[in-house]
Formats: sequence, C-alpha cells, structure tokens
Amino acid sequence: MTLTILFAAGPARWPVYQPHLRAALAEAGLEARLVTEAAPETVDYIVYAPGGTVQDFAPYTRCKAVLNLWAGVERIVGNPTLTQPLCRMVDPALTQGMVEWVTGHVLRHHLGMDRHIVNPGHVWAPEPPPLAGERRVAMLGLGELGRACAAMLVTLGFAVQGWSRSPRAVPGIACHHGDDGLQAALTGADIVVTLLPATPETENLLDARRLGWLAPGAAVVNPGRGTLIDDAALLAALEAGQVGHATLDVFRVEPLPADHPFWAHPRVTVTPHVAAETRPASASRVVAENIRRGEAGEPLLHLVDRARGY
Repeated sequence: MTLTILFAAGPARWPVYQPHLRAALAEAGLEARLVTEAAPETVDYIVYAPGGTVQDFAPYTRCKAVLNLWAGVERIVGNPTLTQPLCRMVDPALTQGMVEWVTGHVLRHHLGMDRHIVNPGHVWAPEPPPLAGERRVAMLGLGELGRACAAMLVTLGFAVQGWSRSPRAVPGIACHHGDDGLQAALTGADIVVTLLPATPETENLLDARRLGWLAPGAAVVNPGRGTLIDDAALLAALEAGQVGHATLDVFRVEPLPADHPFWAHPRVTVTPHVAAETRPASASRVVAENIRRGEAGEPLLHLVDRARGY
C-alpha cells in the first residue's frame, strides 16, 4: 500500500527537505506519496513544524502519527485538536551541534578566553585557569541534549551537577531533582547551562533568588529556551557582579529587538539561535525510521508524554 505523507512544515522548508525525505523513505523501503496538500482523510503521517500549514488536526482521522521536525514541542503539544501520537525530533546531527556549541562556550568561560581576545591595554597577566575538575558546572535539564552535553563536559573533567524536574540517573553525573535538588545543583556553580523545555514550571526558573545561589562571577549559558531566565533579574545580577557573563542563544522575542539591553551589555554574548539546528539529511532519516516503525507495529521513537508536556 502506498502511504500518504503530508509535509506540513511550511513552504520554505519544502524544497530543502523534499529530496532528503524522498531519499530516506526509499532507503527505508517505504512506498510513499510525499505531498504538501492532500485530503485529510487520506493522510497516513504528518511531518510538522511550528507555524506549518496544519493547525487543526481533527480532520486527519487516518493519521497514525505527527512527526515534529523540532526538538521542542511546546508550540504543538497543547493543541486540543491533536489526538494523534506526537513524536519530537531527536536528530543526531542536532545533538552533535548542541554538544559542540555548549562545550565551546563552557570552555570559553572556563579558560577566561575573553580577557585575552579583547585586551586593548595589552595587559600581560600570566594567571592560568583552574583545571576542569576544579570548576563546578550545573546542567539544568537531563533530556537527550542535556545528557549529551553533560557527558562531554564530564569527559573533559568538569565536575558536573545535573538537575531535572523528575528523578534521572546519568552515569558519571551527580543528579538532582525537584526544588531542593535545584538548590543543590546551583549552589556554588561556576557555570550553569540551561537545556530545559519551556513549560509553566520552568518559566523564570533562574530568577534573582536562584542566581544568588551561584558562585560570585558565575557564567550563565542558555541555549535552551528564552523563558527559562528572568531577564530583569539576569541584568541586575550582571550589574552586581553576581553573574560575570551570560551567553544567550534563545530569547523571549526572536529576532531579539535591536534596542534590547542584552545587545549593548558588555558582559552578554548574543548568538542568533544557532546553538543547534535540525539538519535535513539526518532528520529525514529519523522521520523515515519512525514511519517504518509505525508500519511495522513497532514502538515509535521519541514519543511525547502528553501528561508532562514534552
């Protein structure tokens, strides 16, 4: 039987993804019709991205799964018309990109590279940084991306404290959870990395009180979600010296408005949401594998837990 797969991830992505998806479906041995328009009752699977062409999923009564191209699902999981299984994207290339970005910026702050790169006074200050094992890193979020980044930092010798909302066990990492665990993970941290989903529970997770738990002059690295940090509290902590630098890749409004204080602050680095990106070739293989699994009656990969919202 020929499957009908609706690409509902937006017209801009269609020419980019079409050749990769067709190749991945063929490689998986799937006979499929990949289209951007179809009668809802004929659609077997939907490839989706936020802002795509489908907002009402109710007419897609035959659809076996909605396959999101983004790792984050907060912009779809609350859709009341979505009753089909929802799978988030766990793209090996996206994960690798995040690991590289986080590792690079953690090392930047650990080694104090900025004071050598920007040194207009030509100050000769031969003060070596501590070794990685003497640097405490808090990893907030122990999902796919958080675990991968934490594992790399542990490999480099960093003392990593992990935190998640519910209990997790990750080899080589001291894991904490819940409110008490958050204080344990953050207290005395020299560098904190935030890789959590955007949920009501994580809104402004790093507020003035919790930023005060960090070691004085700590670095904050946020490639997760813009809502995880209270912007005003972060700016105040920077001015007070409690936070020494913030490297931010995600924001409440994107693109970040030109007049936002983050742009002008000397101890804030803004990167334009480039920490990790879904790569069409590898992501298409993930989509094709999930469709193959669906047709074979095997469990789908990365199925979203609706009760938890991610």
